[in-house]
Amino acid sequence: MTELRRWAVPLGWLALLLAATLGMGQLEGLFRWIESDSRQVIYARADFVTLLGRHLLVVSVAAVLAILVGVGAAIAATRRWGRDFLPLVSQLASIGQTFPPVAVLALAVPVLGFGTLPIIVALLLYGLLPIVRNTLAGLEGIDPGVMEAARGMGMSGGQILRQVELPLAAPVILAGIRTSVTINIATAAIGATVGASNLGDPIISGIVNGNTAYVVQGALLIGLLAISVDSLFSRLPLSGSR
Repeated sequence: MTELRRWAVPLGWLALLLAATLGMGQLEGLFRWIESDSRQVIYARADFVTLLGRHLLVVSVAAVLAILVGVGAAIAATRRWGRDFLPLVSQLASIGQTFPPVAVLALAVPVLGFGTLPIIVALLLYGLLPIVRNTLAGLEGIDPGVMEAARGMGMSGGQILRQVELPLAAPVILAGIRTSVTINIATAAIGATVGASNLGDPIISGIVNGNTAYVVQGALLIGLLAISVDSLFSRLPLSGSR
């Protein structure tokens, strides 16, 4: 019962997301009130379930790549042989997020073409900073006495990393991943401008056609998705949340 109560909030947000995705057409009266002058007020070029699935796929692929690159780079930079690259790794991650995703798309499209790949590249670069910074903070924040004790027990560098450093740094690393994924759920919407079909489609279509109802529909589902995912992260054992 306690476990079920613990997951009640994330499950509630997921249920609301699913209800909004499947039942958007039932809200036509509400959207007709928002956009009374438009002939069509429910986005119908693609069903919302398909758009949600595509949105999740793009964000998931970018998140996995960002985790592999970000955590890997931070681990390498905190090893004795990689210490000289620590400032460079941090600076490159910062540049990735300060560079606007729209500019990344503009540069990536001529090379990668239209579609999903450019937005994955943009999300990868945009999502690296929180992961790299939190991984560095987690690994460097470990008590030196703990590290010395592990070496005194005869553990190898690889064993110390797997059995001591990563488990102790996991809550901080997970917080960075949580931030990265939540931000990218919203950022992924711009992929609709380069042909990457997702929940950004209704928003871009609404802006182009002056249809506020479309914009609200896309924004509502993206917001619910971001809250649902963030709530799920908050309930993971390593997050430290109660």
